[in-house]
Amino acid sequence: MNLDLNKIFQKYSSECDWLGLRTVQKRSQWRSMLDQRPDKNNTEIEQGLMMEVVIDGQLSYAATSHTSPDGIEACFRHARDSSIRNKKMGLNLFDPKTRGSMSGEYSSEKKTPLSQYELTDLIQIQKDTSHILASVPNALSYWVHFWFLETKMNYINSNGAQITQDFERISQTLGITAQKGDVIQTRSDGGLFAHSYQSGAEGIKKEQSLEGAERLGVEVNELLDAPECPSQNCDLLVMPNQMMLQIHESIGHPLELDRILGDERNYAGSSFIRPNDFGKLQYGSDLMNVTFDPHAGGEFASYGFDDTGLMADKKYLIEKGLLKNGLGSGESQERHSWGGVSNARSASWNRAPIDRMANINLEPGHSGMQEMISSIENGILVDTNRSWSIDDYRNKFQFGCEYGKLIQDGEVKHVVKNPNYRGITVPFWNSLKMLGDRSTHQIYGTPFCGKGEPNQIIDVGHASPCALFKDIEVFGGES
Repeated sequence: MNLDLNKIFQKYSSECDWLGLRTVQKRSQWRSMLDQRPDKNNTEIEQGLMMEVVIDGQLSYAATSHTSPDGIEACFRHARDSSIRNKKMGLNLFDPKTRGSMSGEYSSEKKTPLSQYELTDLIQIQKDTSHILASVPNALSYWVHFWFLETKMNYINSNGAQITQDFERISQTLGITAQKGDVIQTRSDGGLFAHSYQSGAEGIKKEQSLEGAERLGVEVNELLDAPECPSQNCDLLVMPNQMMLQIHESIGHPLELDRILGDERNYAGSSFIRPNDFGKLQYGSDLMNVTFDPHAGGEFASYGFDDTGLMADKKYLIEKGLLKNGLGSGESQERHSWGGVSNARSASWNRAPIDRMANINLEPGHSGMQEMISSIENGILVDTNRSWSIDDYRNKFQFGCEYGKLIQDGEVKHVVKNPNYRGITVPFWNSLKMLGDRSTHQIYGTPFCGKGEPNQIIDVGHASPCALFKDIEVFGGES
């Protein structure tokens, strides 16, 4: 697809009051190996054009993958006719100031484009990693999966915006399931592609994969022989791999303004947050600083502009525990009359941008790992999510983890299996009593955040240090 958006804009802008055009080209490659055999190996390409048309203050959308002149003409007529019909019902009132007016470019940091990576080299990494996992005692099944995504986006509108963005993303995961007698345990490096980041081909690191396989092989056998996690109220030390989902579910989703305003209730739930909570609610302890950071180098959901052309900047959502801003685009901010961020994002060319979290990060504190462990009289360390459950308001939650350790009198005693914990969002975050420093800080992400109707699956990033919470309900058993 090689469309001249300016030419299309010149043709149709005179036939409406406001026009926005966005093209998206996506190339995704799956390279999976399961039990030393090729599993899913395919390449998918999708591309198309989204048109936003305003007539008499009414906004409508249409999209097409048929980008011939006739296809584009039909797309425009469909959006234009929808705007005219909407006028009768007062739907989708539009204010141009909610859209961007700046020009610019963004490109993922990279040294070598993913398109230049040799497939034979990747297959060799998968073979070598699988060989290590296959040699693990008690191995039942094991996997090494990679997913590469290259995306190009161009956007222009009647405000004068001219934006080009070029993304290269890598997602990878490996893991092993083992059995000893009637005990079955799984150990992975993050489940649903938690190791997701923006990078060129240099981000595919053989040593990281091999070292991960060695570690997971040791830990899965520790779990096979480990006692059940004790059930008790105690300190909970959460590792960054699990903090990723804790942040995602109990901060990211409840702060999306369209949930707070009621737009998502019939599909993916609402939020316990109310509009008047901003600037007033003590979401967590004063150690808690959470940012929306679209410029974090290499993080999975970094970008320069959202899909409505608004420039994206880092902003505090929660500062010293106080709720300050929501995850709301320009349109949601207009409705809510409170601060938000540039986060109107779409899954592809055929989806309208909606309020989506992007890089939502818990900023590091000042405590080292050993300092936190030494402070624990009785507690459990948990790592890597295995299961989750959270109510429609993103308030009450329960998480199960793959791997745990018992900590007593300031020392790690032994591994425990099937650790789970539960809580309520605001009391939980207010129980945060120590926060790891930069040395404990890690970056994760996932390409599988779902929201919207019709559904949109999109990429998000989360960075976090280790975090220590007090008096949390912990329990054992399969969750």
